[in-house]
Amino acid sequence: MTATRLWGGRQSGALNPAFEAFNRSLPFDQRLVQEDIAGSMAWARALKQAGVLNSADTKVLIEALEQLSQEVSQDPAALDASQAEDVHAFVEQALIQEVGEVGKRLHTGRSRNDQVATDMRLYVRKAGAELDQQLKNLIEALVQLAEREVDTVLPGYTHLQRAQPISAGHHALCYAEMLGRDAGRLKDALLRQDTSPLGCGALAGTAFPIDREALAKSLGFSSACANSLDAVASRDGLLELVSACSTTMLSLSRLAEDWIFFTSQEAGFLTLSDEVTTGSSLMPQKKNPDALELLRGKTARVLGAWTTLASLQKGLPLAYNKDLQEDKEALFDALDTTSACLEVASVCVGAASYNRERCLQACAEGHLDATDLADLLVAAGVTFRDAHHRIGVLVCAADEGGFELSQLPPDLTREHLPELADLDLAAELSPTRILERRCALGGTAPSRVKQEIERWKTRLKSWNN
Repeated sequence: MTATRLWGGRQSGALNPAFEAFNRSLPFDQRLVQEDIAGSMAWARALKQAGVLNSADTKVLIEALEQLSQEVSQDPAALDASQAEDVHAFVEQALIQEVGEVGKRLHTGRSRNDQVATDMRLYVRKAGAELDQQLKNLIEALVQLAEREVDTVLPGYTHLQRAQPISAGHHALCYAEMLGRDAGRLKDALLRQDTSPLGCGALAGTAFPIDREALAKSLGFSSACANSLDAVASRDGLLELVSACSTTMLSLSRLAEDWIFFTSQEAGFLTLSDEVTTGSSLMPQKKNPDALELLRGKTARVLGAWTTLASLQKGLPLAYNKDLQEDKEALFDALDTTSACLEVASVCVGAASYNRERCLQACAEGHLDATDLADLLVAAGVTFRDAHHRIGVLVCAADEGGFELSQLPPDLTREHLPELADLDLAAELSPTRILERRCALGGTAPSRVKQEIERWKTRLKSWNN
């Protein structure tokens, strides 16, 4: 297909080849072709309703656009072979080549400025729906993991030091909560993209009597953008969407970091499936958590895309500027990367399993029961501050003596814990009993975790409502 300029009347000289390549966006904006065709068909119908196109011309245009949609869907090679400046030029040139002079009527009253703004909103609506489904899939995998491991006792950490025992199911549901909020941010960002820029022209609106509300509805938008300048010049919605992707990636990165440690030989709490791990080209014994490390690493790319979009929009005058061509590669990469990471994360979670014996052993070492021992004193009438001090003294004694608090010698128990003389401390300080006591809302008791699992199952059933 021979490339012709959509703006060639004003300039007569040839473009410098370096600038022509520099200026072209078709190599990356061609993924908007179906959205551009959909917008063009809606625009053709709007022009007919406005009396600009007759029925016969509209029919010719719609049929040609439908045919083009099928052709590029079945074989996108024409996009790669085209020398068109951008996806809008590609569609228009293909249309003119197919139907002749009638094709030249389609661009009446619109601009590439409102076209691209519309295309992008149509595209992110579809991409956002796919991300939403992937978030749901990952949360489902975490809920299933929580159900499998609800009774698994896992060391909980603060400051990367063992702190208190928790349920492994509780740990999994923590990330379900994070990702649930990420899904809310995604949906909220998409909500503010639910207005149509089409019909706003280059910056001042269209001079033809287009029913823009009807046009917006025909494309699946709730309404039309109210201000033509804002419609063509604003990309804050894309920034907000990539921000939602960024928080999602931060959640994945934190999960990855936890699990990279859990799978290490130093911890040995968790085993990943071979399908998401690799080996070493030199060391035969290695099983590397590469999938998790890539989740952590690819987070930087999405955060970088957010920075690119924010920097791109800083200080831009109204209305459209060619700077905004640079929004697409950052957006597409952020969406693609987040999508790939969510898919891989679901695979990782779905096949992961805890080493219950190793987790239980880790919970029995390092005085993770200290807080519970203080709580037992409080239940016996001691103030928490005094109890805290007394248990701190006992921790020092236990460290010096090489024993755990649940194994206190009788003389130390009588001296420091006379209020607990009748209790079986070994039983009361067992990791299982410690979990059972934390049954308040938000707690790690298996009984409470089971309730949260059921709550999540209910929420997931109504996810798309």
